[in-house]
Amino acid sequence: MQIGLGSELSCQQPSISFHCGFRSDGCESEMWRTGIVVQQARRQDLRRLLCRQQSSASAPPELPKSADVVVIGGGSAGCHTAYHLAKRGIKAVLLERAQLTAGTTWHTAGLLWRLRPSDVDIQLLANSRNMLRQLEAETGLDPGWIQNGGIFIAHNETRLDEYRRLATVGAALGIENEILTPEETQKLFPLLDPKAFIGALYSPGDGVMDPAMLCTALRRAATNNGAQVIENCDVQEILVEQGAHGKKVVGVATPYGNIRTDTVVNATGVWGRDLVARHGTHLPLLPMKHAYIVSESIPGVRGLPNIRDHDYSTYFRIQGDAICMGGYEPNPIMLEPVAKDFHFGLYELDWSVFETHVEGAQKLCPAYAKYGVKSTVCGPESFTPDHKPLMGPDPNVAGLMHNCGFNSAGMMFGGGCGEQTALWIINGQPDVPMFSFDLRRFTPDQGRATKWIQEKSHESYVKNYSMVFKYDQPLAGRDFQKDPLHDEMLQCNAFMEEKQGWERPGFFLRSGVDSAAVLPYDWYGSYENVRHKDSGYEKVLEGDLKYSSFSEHHDLIGAEALACRNNAVVFNMSYFAKLLLEGPQAQKAADWLFSANTNRDPSKTVYTCALNDAGGVEADVTISRLVSGSGQVHDPKFEGQGYYIVAGGASAYYTYSTLRSEMRRKGFDAKLTDITADLGVISIQGPKSRQILQPLLDCDLSDEHVAPNSTRLAKLNGIGLRLLRVSFVGELGYELHVPKRDCVAVYKALMAAGKSQDLRNAGYRALYSLSSEKGYHLWSFDLRADDTPLEAGLGFTCRKTGDYRGRAAVELQRADGVKKRLVYLTLQQQVPIWGLEGVYRNGQPVGVLRRAEYAYTLGKSLGQAYITRPDGQKVDVDYLKSGDYEVDILGKRYKADCHLRSPFDPTGQRVLGNYETK
Repeated sequence: MQIGLGSELSCQQPSISFHCGFRSDGCESEMWRTGIVVQQARRQDLRRLLCRQQSSASAPPELPKSADVVVIGGGSAGCHTAYHLAKRGIKAVLLERAQLTAGTTWHTAGLLWRLRPSDVDIQLLANSRNMLRQLEAETGLDPGWIQNGGIFIAHNETRLDEYRRLATVGAALGIENEILTPEETQKLFPLLDPKAFIGALYSPGDGVMDPAMLCTALRRAATNNGAQVIENCDVQEILVEQGAHGKKVVGVATPYGNIRTDTVVNATGVWGRDLVARHGTHLPLLPMKHAYIVSESIPGVRGLPNIRDHDYSTYFRIQGDAICMGGYEPNPIMLEPVAKDFHFGLYELDWSVFETHVEGAQKLCPAYAKYGVKSTVCGPESFTPDHKPLMGPDPNVAGLMHNCGFNSAGMMFGGGCGEQTALWIINGQPDVPMFSFDLRRFTPDQGRATKWIQEKSHESYVKNYSMVFKYDQPLAGRDFQKDPLHDEMLQCNAFMEEKQGWERPGFFLRSGVDSAAVLPYDWYGSYENVRHKDSGYEKVLEGDLKYSSFSEHHDLIGAEALACRNNAVVFNMSYFAKLLLEGPQAQKAADWLFSANTNRDPSKTVYTCALNDAGGVEADVTISRLVSGSGQVHDPKFEGQGYYIVAGGASAYYTYSTLRSEMRRKGFDAKLTDITADLGVISIQGPKSRQILQPLLDCDLSDEHVAPNSTRLAKLNGIGLRLLRVSFVGELGYELHVPKRDCVAVYKALMAAGKSQDLRNAGYRALYSLSSEKGYHLWSFDLRADDTPLEAGLGFTCRKTGDYRGRAAVELQRADGVKKRLVYLTLQQQVPIWGLEGVYRNGQPVGVLRRAEYAYTLGKSLGQAYITRPDGQKVDVDYLKSGDYEVDILGKRYKADCHLRSPFDPTGQRVLGNYETK
């Protein structure tokens, strides 16, 4: 097997053979392993020696004085980024401390699987594949792309249901695929035992790529377009200056001189965290050992599809006549920071870790057990707490971009993510909604929490091949951040969920049921830890892990939702983002940042959007203009103007960072402060909310004194708080924004006052169901950075006077129309939906469900989807109303009714308190 070392250096791996079987006494296996270790040590020493010789023999590189962009790192991420920048006319310089592919890229398996449980992932992978397919024509160099197809193996019906879900979203997005029987699968891969599994998902467009060949082709394409690629040039430091509005990049320092630039891309993989820590950014990134083994030649293997057996946590990558086999074991070896000179090194394979994959591989493919292992590959890879990359603008240093932490998927995501990084730099935002890849989905506290990173990254690694369920919850890294009412929620038997490190109540178990408290992380029994035997939390969670039926907690959550519609409930919304915008130019900042008119009376609360330059929604918030007050957290004192901003908690830091970065870019003399942890939010919603709350407050709650969408200061039993009359569920309701020290007292007083009225708690599962039923949005689902207000039905949030960010794009759509539009689809049959189901109009695919809930008042499953036309033309109301709609659920299409607005309370009377209106 040839292993490429950059474009000029390669080392021949010795052919080492041993049998895949393991004797019970372990003697022969130890002997075989010892032989491999000796050979690998020699190979590793030789590789390092060759690299040192080449480095010392080469002349010092000549550096340019300046560059538009400096890309640090010559692996997959860096090469793809440089390629896409140069292709768009950007003067880019790529600096690599050794040779291209050094570090983690050179030893990667290079697989590309097109089907993922995310429409964004599917789009990025499609972009990677499209680039691979045209790169040879562009450069004259073969990038090593082999389209041999991919097969996902299922051992049980639930796993096959997951594959049916992937098949439906794939079909709707144009990804060719097919569900196969074991016998049909064996025809594609004759060496498989059809009795070892029950079905499979086949994607003929999947394949593999060679990392050295690909990076060589990318290098040629980039340099042909004006980029420079400089090897053997270590970046010692990113040069940063402190300006009036924060830190900014001004260049990079190397042993051979500095390069001036205002944009740097951190594409340094396992070293990404080390590179930027000195500048105050702490990436939640953890290096681990990751391995595969290469078999001897196996007759009949050449040209067969690659295989992923998720249940056995094993993959086969076909490499000529051999099989590369690896997977994700329960006890991966975590690494200290990887040595800077670990360019083309490998580790000794620890068979006690790896051999968990062997039994499953032999069961699936009995012929595999008959052949020996030629070599082993165990190298460092970078992993993250949620198994997604760390990309996008640095929250602390302007001009610093990140493109690292790819969790052993850097080759297949490299093309798509490199393109988005380039567009981010050129246009100020990507053209694909990248929130799930954006490093700002993590808070600074999470980036500094070593134990939390280790736990979360371990669990994400171990569960990489686990089934993906909408309501699954992590067991690692829990109780990282608790709101002031956390203990009260547990006493009320809340089943807690985790979002952005915060614990929040998902729903409430019936009284008398055993507690379902989150237990300390047991590492799934690895590293000499004992697996929890009786975890009430996991038992409750198991009831949510469904595809073809409703959750076992469906009726329990429905009772909470209906109590809100018919009576009143309390939501603990304390983890919601709470921001204070203040300063001499706070009004100018608000005018620019938000699409609605925020220059309103201090009592008015406004729902609005924050857009990017393309008109996409980066956040939707409520904003209230304030009067300078006493200086308490709910009544802040400030100079100039002041605004109180509330946004969703799951994207809280992203919202804060996005707004702050834009303020700095524009140079506003204003300050944005995150006060989320200083205030709790207790929301009472429902027809009886006013009746229950009124006796506790020192103010009149009538419409004349507290109108819909308004705010005022109030006291509850003498405790000062901020009152907002707003609703996330479409009912008469109020939010109490309370200093954290007083939250428990306010909560207890409210629950006591409502006891006679059957006031009860409700969780986020009911909250999201209710908000979807009302037609409200949930950012990052049915409202994203690639959706404009006009496409989302939020045109009313966009004022027609004064400038704001993204207005030009919005006005262009007002004039020309839109090519997609949000609709609400109710199913005519009682069947669960989870999101990503394909949507068909007159038999043609026109979208996928972005959001899916059960609407308990309507008594139907309800999904939101953006409808497009197959011919790419504008979408108008007539087009939407004239079609017959179906939703593809697990391979079967169900009839659906299409609504331009949610059919629940379409005139919005309930939120006004008008419950007599029919």
